[in-house]
Amino acid sequence: MESAQMTRARKAPGRIAFVGSGPGDTGLLTVRANELCTNAELVVTDPDVPSAVLALIGEDVELRPAVGDPADVARDLVTEAKAGRSVVRLVAGDPLTLDAVVREAQAVARSSIAFDVVPGVPAGTAVPAYAGVALGAVHTEVDVRGDIDWAGLAAAPGTLVLHATGGHLAEAASCLVENGLASQTPVAVTADGTGNGQRTVDTTLASLAADAGELGGHLVVTVGAAAGNRSKLSWWESRALYGWKVLVPRTKDQALEMSEKLRSHGAIPVEVPTISVEPPRSPAQMERSVKGLVDGRYQWVVFTSTNAVRAVWEKFREFGLDARAFSGVKIACVGESTAAKVRSFGIIPELVPSGEQSSEGLLADFPPHDDILDPVDRVLLPRADIATETLAAGLRDRGWEIDDVTAYRTVRAAPPPADTREMIKSGGFDAVCFTSSSTVRNLVGIAGKPHTRTLVACIGPKTAETAHEFGLRVDVQPEEASVANLVDALAQHAARLRAEGALPPPRKTKRARR
Repeated sequence: MESAQMTRARKAPGRIAFVGSGPGDTGLLTVRANELCTNAELVVTDPDVPSAVLALIGEDVELRPAVGDPADVARDLVTEAKAGRSVVRLVAGDPLTLDAVVREAQAVARSSIAFDVVPGVPAGTAVPAYAGVALGAVHTEVDVRGDIDWAGLAAAPGTLVLHATGGHLAEAASCLVENGLASQTPVAVTADGTGNGQRTVDTTLASLAADAGELGGHLVVTVGAAAGNRSKLSWWESRALYGWKVLVPRTKDQALEMSEKLRSHGAIPVEVPTISVEPPRSPAQMERSVKGLVDGRYQWVVFTSTNAVRAVWEKFREFGLDARAFSGVKIACVGESTAAKVRSFGIIPELVPSGEQSSEGLLADFPPHDDILDPVDRVLLPRADIATETLAAGLRDRGWEIDDVTAYRTVRAAPPPADTREMIKSGGFDAVCFTSSSTVRNLVGIAGKPHTRTLVACIGPKTAETAHEFGLRVDVQPEEASVANLVDALAQHAARLRAEGALPPPRKTKRARR
């Protein structure tokens, strides 16, 4: 006879992963590191892990600082893993190149918990690469913050890569010269390596302490001929918008694309929400429109923004519908970004303006209603509550009946912090990128007009017209309206001004002349 009692299975222990975040740039985080941080239940982190890396960790993941000596930290990791949690020990740089973390790993290895090690991109090679220093196959890397064999280091072949702080530079320079290196040996000192604030000072051993001694934080110092030949390969600090602070006045959920594009050109985006997108006050109009789509009431749906696309799909989900509801309906989009949003739902738009990416551009290409070819004469136009009548009027002129529906409302956001408002008014921003008339109106309303020294970039003619109405000088407007084109046009404008001598070169520090 079988026993009525059963043995309860214990929860399986979790794993511990020692993960390196790399030297600073989130783009250097490895795929495996990103995967582990995303899926972990607990991330134990050091204070020097870049905040941008921590921002990539999911909101439902517990973040906990590493407290105590290596034995204490290891004990905490093992305890959590034995409780069944997946644990990441996240460190800046490369885990097993840090003595304290090595001791943590050794302590974990003495337990019964399984562990992984995910290396981070090492600063000793990444930072020189971002500074344009070609290390080549032969180079020597050493941390000069400890005991050093200076004679052996000075005799080492190839480029020297030193990890230091400003307080170690004078000793490093004098010891290397005393042991045989020429005082005029080229040196490049990089602070905040691979970060948006990266700064590289070009100098020599003779002037090292004087030129770079005040730099803060972890410094990567390259010594040798390669350091003196870095100018042609200095790609990171030579980008068109490097070091620029660019104001991004958008809704929070729309800022990501622009901010990422600005970062690719070296800018530091500062996101200031100016509008909040909310549902219409009454859902009845949208509900009737969705029913009309299903019932074949419309020949066309015209999307004027990604917000309109999002609003319609939210109604679809509410009613349990999917892309099949668009069967037999043609879709037109004002602009490539709106078309891309439609395509993300598996639908290919029939019409995107071939010329100007605007309502006028769409009207130029939109076919007039034909009684024979078009069995249905009605167009659904879901849009913002404050949108202009230009598109609806133009479609009516082409013989179409229009259901002009409020799909969403744009509400002015709360004012930004006082220091941001002061930067806007005093010229603390190098540029501002406007993507709609409402962002112009609302930014001026909640924070005031940008200073005249701030370059103004507008995504299209309507946005530029509104900027002019508020007395702003429009410096940049792309030929085709999209976020990517807007940022690229700003970068090209900055490069052109710099070539003409109207702007200083991208932020870098040249060798001081003495």
